[in-house]
Formats: sequence, C-alpha cells, structure tokens
Amino acid sequence: MSTENEGNAVPPAPSAPPVPVASPAASPQGSAPDAGAPTAQLPPVPPGTPGAPEQGTAPAAHAAAGPGQPHAAGPGPDAHQQQPYGSPGPDAHQQPYGGPGPDAHQPYGGPGPEGSWPPPPPATPSYGDGAGGAGAGGWGSSYQQPAPKPRSGRGGLVAAVLVAALVAGGLGGGLGYTLAKDNDTSGSTTVSASDSSASQVKRAPGTVANVAARALPSTVTIEAESTSGEGGTGTGFVFDKQGHIVTNNHVVADAVDGGKLTATFPDGKKYDAEIVGHAQGYDVAVIKLKNAPSDLQPLALGNSDRVAVGDETIAIGAPFGLSNTVTTGIISAKNRPVASSDGSASSKASYMSALQTDASINPGNSGGPLLDASGAVIGINSAIQSSSSGGLGSGQSGSIGLGFAIPINQAKYVAQQLIKTGKPVYAKIGASVSLEDSTGGAKITDQGTGGSAAVESGGPADKAGLKPGDVITKLDDHVIDSGPTLIGEIWTHKPGDKVTVTYKRGGDEHTVDLTLGSRVGDS
Repeated sequence: MSTENEGNAVPPAPSAPPVPVASPAASPQGSAPDAGAPTAQLPPVPPGTPGAPEQGTAPAAHAAAGPGQPHAAGPGPDAHQQQPYGSPGPDAHQQPYGGPGPDAHQPYGGPGPEGSWPPPPPATPSYGDGAGGAGAGGWGSSYQQPAPKPRSGRGGLVAAVLVAALVAGGLGGGLGYTLAKDNDTSGSTTVSASDSSASQVKRAPGTVANVAARALPSTVTIEAESTSGEGGTGTGFVFDKQGHIVTNNHVVADAVDGGKLTATFPDGKKYDAEIVGHAQGYDVAVIKLKNAPSDLQPLALGNSDRVAVGDETIAIGAPFGLSNTVTTGIISAKNRPVASSDGSASSKASYMSALQTDASINPGNSGGPLLDASGAVIGINSAIQSSSSGGLGSGQSGSIGLGFAIPINQAKYVAQQLIKTGKPVYAKIGASVSLEDSTGGAKITDQGTGGSAAVESGGPADKAGLKPGDVITKLDDHVIDSGPTLIGEIWTHKPGDKVTVTYKRGGDEHTVDLTLGSRVGDS
C-alpha cells in the first residue's frame, strides 16, 4: 500500500447503491391491502364542520375515480418524467410534498380543489429517473400502488377513527389560531441561560471536551520555511519539559538546510525553533524551542501495542492551516503497512506499520498527536489516503476517513535516539528486497543497491542462511505480502531484537530465527 502524505487519488464511490435484481423495489408506503375489494369509504361529514364539502358538491378526488379504484401512484408510459424529491421537472403536474401545483392534489391538511374533503394522499414521487410503468424495478423505477385488501369488519372503524381525528384536529387548530391571534403582541420571547451556569458546566474526565481542554495547551502549529521562501504548516506536541517538540519529518523538511522554524501555541505565543534530528525513513523529527517557557506540560504517552480496533481516537492539528482543530473517530485497523511520501520528485518513501483511524486528518494535521479516550498519545498523525478533491480552495486533497498514524511506541524510541545522538537508528536484516507491489511476500533481490550484494556478508540474513530469490512470507506472526510491508514491520523493532522469519525457497517453506542488526542514519 502506497500512500502519500497529502493523499493519492482513489476511484470514486458509486452515487447510489444498486438494488438486487431479484429483490422487489422497496415501497415508500405502508403494507398494501389485498386485491379484490374496494376500500372503506369515509362517512359523510356534517355540514358546517371545518373542512366539510359544500352541500351537493361531490369531492373532486372521487369524481375522477370511482369507489374501489386505487389512486395512481406513479406516471404511466406517456407521463412527463418525474424528478427526485424537491426537484420540479418541466411541465410536471406533480409537485414535491407540500408544494402546490396546477390541478395537483394537496397534502394532508391542505385545502382541496373546490372545497373537497377529505383530501386524497399525495402521489408518490419516483426515485432517480422516474421511469414510468410497473415492472421497471431497480434503482430509479417508479412506484406502483398494490391492489386494495378485501373489506373486513374493522375497515369502517379505522375510517371512522381517521375522520374523527381529522375533525378534532381541525377544531383544535382553529381554536389555537384564534387564541394566538387575539393575544398577539407582535413580539418574540426567548429564554437565555444565565452566564454563571455556562461557566459551571463540568466536562467529566474521558469526554472529548475534557481531553481536548487538557491536550490543546501542549500542541503547537509548526511553520517551516526554506531559504528560498518555500514552506508549509504542520503540527507537533510537547515531548518533555526541556522544550522538545515531536512532529513528522516531512513537516520540517523545508527547514532542514538553514531554513526557518516557528512553533505557535494555542494561546498565541510563538517561539523560534531549531531541528534537533530527523528520520526520513521513520518520518519522525524532533525540534527544540528557543527560549522555551518553564511551564511546559508534556503530553502523556500511551502504549500503542495495547490499542484495540474500535477504541476511540481524538486527533489534534491544523488542517489546511486551521490551528487547534479537534476531530474524533476510532481505531479502524492496526499494523496497516503504509509507504508514504510527500509526492515530490526528490522525496524518499517512509515506511510504517500504522494505526489506521477514521478521525478526520487533513494536510496540516501531520505531526499532531492521535490520542486515546484518556488523552494519552497513541500515535503521530502522518499520512492519509484521499480522493483528489481539494479543500478550502487550496487544491489539496482531504480526508475520506482513511488516516494513518505512526505508533507512539516506535515514535518514542526514534525521538529518544534523535535527542541523544541527532541521528536515527534503524533495525535491519541485512538483505535487499523488492519494493514492487505484490501479494506473495517480500522477495530478496538478485542484486543490492548500486550493484552490491543482495545479502550482506556476515549480516543477520546471511547468518540465518537466507539467499537471493527467497520469498519472506512472515515476520514472527505478522503476514508479509511485499517488501514495503517487511521494512515497516522490521522498523517496529529495535536493533538486537530476535525475530522468527518464515520464507519460501523452491516451493518449500522454511522457518529460521535471526537477530536484527542496526543501521545509523538515512543513507
């Protein structure tokens, strides 16, 4: 899986789910009566009742269709094309619910043509293209009203209750309108909460508001600028009381060679900063504030190994430059192999066995903390998989719910090495593997970088008996499907760790134990 820090394009999602061919179209109405008998006719309404028809006038709705005939629920083959809800079509006779039209039936409660009462129900609009006629099933077909049920002993009761309810509703509505009209003062009365009660609201520990209130003062918005004036914005968080800030390597990359760095806290205080060390492969960097304040509060670091899928997450950052933004989600997956880059021609890939989250992460969130429900840091937001659509007019891609964070256990080790020596230390097996996308495993190449040997003489792989052409399929109990996956998994370990490697050679599977070596620097 290759994922750019600013996101790669993904295929667009379908605009609407297809309806299975074998499944009948879902009815927007309730259960239909059985065929073979007319529906129960409503009893007459006494003259003078609100909404009652004039003496001697037949309801218009029943004049067109005799008793027992169902109302048309969709247009026939020659009907004008219907539009989706709320979208009027050209010369359409049917209107969206509540919208009057020429010769159109009115919604329940509205006056019918020529005083007809009770009004018929509104015609059912079609979905999508409104193809007319029955049997046009599938997404976009029109709805056909089923035949009515036979008359039963309860039919009259239901109708009578309906009439009584409508009459009572009309009387109550009229009375309420009269009282309101007589007492109208042409003003508006609202109720406001007291200022004291707002200030006394308590957010319990573990709520998003409580976690955000505690964590935000320990996050910073980082601005990096190169000597040529180019740069960008990212996020970081306080690592210790000495003024060290942890972030992504790609956030500070523009300022590596003599550029300018600043870190701004949510209270508006801005500090100049300098790079202590950066690890391009891990995508981790440490900067230090100049003239750091004495009251810094480092964020508590959690244990990313104990994170479970479904755990709540809280991300803090500056998406598209909007500092101090808080978003929430869950852990969607663990140990997700990700190879990321910033998309530039000179950029080298970073590899991680990432925490995947659906918390909204966008350009500018990079380097910010991913917190658990208690407020402990479990990861560093680093990369997103994204569509190509931009945000806020920037032309940059944005979140589609696929964000990736470097597990904090790995990032903590890297940051401590950078603070101690200024250089990253990587674990290695001492063999070159193919970086091509595959699903069968990580294949040891026939030749190493620059014509060197693919298996380092005297290295861990050599001592374990691995040879060019071997395909590594597992590291401990983690499945390896490609070279980048193997690299990301190895880098979750420290030099000196013992691991079990499963590999295939000539169709046969083998297992061997080896001790990981080390490499210093990004060369």
